[in-house]
Amino acid sequence: MRPPEPGRPMLRAQDVHKRYRHEEVLKGIDLEVASGEVLCLIGPSGSGKSTFLRCINHLERIDAGRLYVDGALVGYRERGDCLYEMHPRDICRQRADIGMVFQRFNLFPHLTVLQNVIEAPLKVRREAKAEAVERARALLARVGLADKADAYPSRLSGGQQQRVAIARALAMRPKLMLFDEPTSALDPELVGEVLSVMRGLTEDGMTMIVVTHEMAFARDAADTVAFMDAGVIVESGPPEEILSHPRHERTRGFLARVIGARA
Repeated sequence: MRPPEPGRPMLRAQDVHKRYRHEEVLKGIDLEVASGEVLCLIGPSGSGKSTFLRCINHLERIDAGRLYVDGALVGYRERGDCLYEMHPRDICRQRADIGMVFQRFNLFPHLTVLQNVIEAPLKVRREAKAEAVERARALLARVGLADKADAYPSRLSGGQQQRVAIARALAMRPKLMLFDEPTSALDPELVGEVLSVMRGLTEDGMTMIVVTHEMAFARDAADTVAFMDAGVIVESGPPEEILSHPRHERTRGFLARVIGARA
């Protein structure tokens, strides 16, 4: 995997639209995320945040616009003014550089923790097993689960399973990590252990886009916070500006509801 080019955004979204039948879910998203930056996307349920993440790694096809990761157009080849969808094999290669952690852990229940982490490096990147296992054990140690390598997912707590999911994504050595509300399915007492791992990634300079309702994490870890509502980015800026001094009434109303509900 080549390193990101200095000065080039890791993610660039240009007028991205997505429609499901008669409902337009994304209504022209323009966004840039620099290499090494952490962007937190906040907003009410149904505002298009998760759909946008899924479009970034082409789990959902966009209907208009362009998405680039490290300068490469995602999911399509451009000829003249027309876009042609890539072959699934080439899309899979692109996704290998984009790690994604979902709300649900999506671990293979019939594989051990270690087997879950090495599965994609072996099958997609065709790595030597010894190399994949060595890195997987190092990643499991990093997320505090070195002693769980031989356990099956059913024997783990939700927080432990989500930390395995993070290790599994990191095993592919991605350029960009996407987190889709990674703590929303966890019991409150387990949220902290997952956020701690994510904070460690920010300190390592990992480029991350995080959909979250954890405002304390957004305030502490993000370089930029963007508030989405009804398929558009209403406003974005530094965490202190957006979370403490939002310009738009829609942002102020959302934060009042979220912060009030957690008080």
